Amino acid sequence: MLLKGKLYIIILESCVNMYEFLFLFLMFMIYSIIGWIMETVGMSVYNKHFTLRGFLIGPYCPVYGIGAVTMILFLRRYLDDPITLFFMAIILTSFVEYMTSLLMEKIFNARWWDYSNRKFNINGRICLINSIGFGILGLLLLYVIEPFTFELLHKIPQNILMIVSSLLLIIFVIDVIISFNLVFKIKNNTRFINKDNTEEITKKVRVALSKHTHLTKRILKAFPKIKWLDTNISIANFKQALEKLELENKQKKLKWKTKKTAKKNKQKKQELKKQAKDLKRKKL
Repeated sequence: MLLKGKLYIIILESCVNMYEFLFLFLMFMIYSIIGWIMETVGMSVYNKHFTLRGFLIGPYCPVYGIGAVTMILFLRRYLDDPITLFFMAIILTSFVEYMTSLLMEKIFNARWWDYSNRKFNINGRICLINSIGFGILGLLLLYVIEPFTFELLHKIPQNILMIVSSLLLIIFVIDVIISFNLVFKIKNNTRFINKDNTEEITKKVRVALSKHTHLTKRILKAFPKIKWLDTNISIANFKQALEKLELENKQKKLKWKTKKTAKKNKQKKQELKKQAKDLKRKKL
């Protein structure tokens, strides 16, 4: 009986820990989505056309979610001192952004963003103007957004929250796997295309490019300046080849439609001539 009681306590503790983890993950997802909205709106205004942002397929930027949850966990102790909180938010979010840039560079051997042309940057990974912006967002998060979000999530029944959060976790993991595979695929094809630097797209290149979908185009639009550091090849080469293939396909479709229309017109003319001949015969 004692052993059974201990087992129940272990199960109960694991359930509590699982709820806490899923609660934090749901908060991570909420702030990742808010970050994605901010990034998409900001870049759309800057580019003067709609630009989807984010490395992943879904509408979320994990770096914002990580930054927000990290601030909630470690900076709440500074709530009584807004100035200290502001500077701690700058330090913490800058660290998260720097480490995210470094980690993604190590995984993909590519630089995803570069602030080298901005003043007061560190290795092009973080810059002062962005860090100040994140400091202000940290104050807004901890004084306004987080208390509201926390209360709202606590009103959701535990079982429903765990189910929703678990489903989102599965979707997120699948998204990460697909996105990672997609980027490695783009990288390999960029190298392949760079070797084939003839003006005409060869059969092998055409086959490689035809396997890419609208998901590839979304990555290219979101990060048009990615450069593979091991080969110093820009993703622009891949983008140009993909655009060239799309243009070829459009021209082929247009040519086929033109031929089809001409054939239909020819058939109509022949039918009209035949009808005219039949009318003449009837009159005679």
